[in-house]
Amino acid sequence: MEEHQEGRSQAPPGTQRGKRLRPKFHYELIGCGLRGHELLGTDVATIRPSDDLLVREPGDGLRWYRCVRCDAWIPLPPPLAPTREHLPERSEIDLPLRGRPLRDRYVLRLIAVDRLVHFIVLGVLALAVFLFAANRVALSHTFYRVLDAVQGGVGGPNGQAGGGILQELRRAFAAKPSTVLLVGLALAGYALLEGIEAVGLWFAHRWAEYLTFIATTLLLIPEVYELTGRITITKIITLVINLAVVAYLLFAKRLFGLRGGGRAERAERAHDTGWQALERTSPPARV
Repeated sequence: MEEHQEGRSQAPPGTQRGKRLRPKFHYELIGCGLRGHELLGTDVATIRPSDDLLVREPGDGLRWYRCVRCDAWIPLPPPLAPTREHLPERSEIDLPLRGRPLRDRYVLRLIAVDRLVHFIVLGVLALAVFLFAANRVALSHTFYRVLDAVQGGVGGPNGQAGGGILQELRRAFAAKPSTVLLVGLALAGYALLEGIEAVGLWFAHRWAEYLTFIATTLLLIPEVYELTGRITITKIITLVINLAVVAYLLFAKRLFGLRGGGRAERAERAHDTGWQALERTSPPARV
């Protein structure tokens, strides 16, 4: 067992304690907690000696099945009605992600959810702008009357005073139709971009990582500029999140050839995921 704990990447998930001020996240355990263990051979009739990497049958009436995601060994009785005689060949088995590739999958999907929220919000705003542009004349009288009453009722300036929300609304109604249409098209285009990013990141496509990095980096310029004016907690949180996304994509995902680029990432994936990773963390079989 000691030889399997020499390197951090070789130790089974959950067998090492994290430092007090630096907790260690075991993404394999998170995945198994959410989706259950990935066990192979629970439907086979006969376990062969060559299957000891995945299933072992010590002769006590139970079989020990190895989770190919988190390396936990689960004791279960043999199946009463097996559907196949032996385990399939390795080439027929799709192993789940482990290690750093699994971590990247979770992080990328978290970013994808953030982009999905942007897509929904921007899409709603674009739809509202288009509806406003198509019905500006009909909406103007209602908006003026309702908002004037609301703003005056709470002690704010009324329509005669020409301030507050009504002032901003008056500017919107005074804008040229072409300007309003361009604003709606810009919002719709940005929403589409965020939606494409969300889908690509969810399925871990490399092009989506580059697209997200470029789009997010370009947005940092106006976000930093806005902080030169009125500073709000929302602006600060948004800037911090986008900076974290840019740093993660650039360094952890090795974009633009950084830290070895895509070749190093593929080597890392092969090291942490696949049959070689299972063999490195497999305990020796009893004779």
